[in-house]
Amino acid sequence: MNSTNRAPQGLGAAGKRLWESVSADFEMAVHEAAVLEEACRCRDRLVQLRELVENDGLMIDSSQGQRLHPGVAEERAQRLALARLLATLGVPPLAEDDLPASRGVRGIYRNRGRR
Repeated sequence: MNSTNRAPQGLGAAGKRLWESVSADFEMAVHEAAVLEEACRCRDRLVQLRELVENDGLMIDSSQGQRLHPGVAEERAQRLALARLLATLGVPPLAEDDLPASRGVRGIYRNRGRR
């Protein structure tokens, strides 16, 4: 097992599952392992954000009255970042990530020269 197969320090359970799943199926160069690490950290952040919103509630009190929990928008941003990182690696998303269906390996990020 080379160093790109070992899960990076500090990953949570969801990030480790993603790392193990991808590294078991694909041999990665160092730069690909760095992209995968960021995807794993996004995956962990998604779990943390879901727990935060579940604990605090969808709506929170603010000085302007009730408003949508800011974790909802951040969860959406992290989900998009995760999808982009996985598309960069050509890895299909996990079913549990609830990501939109891809239109091929690159999804909406096709090579501009191809039509």
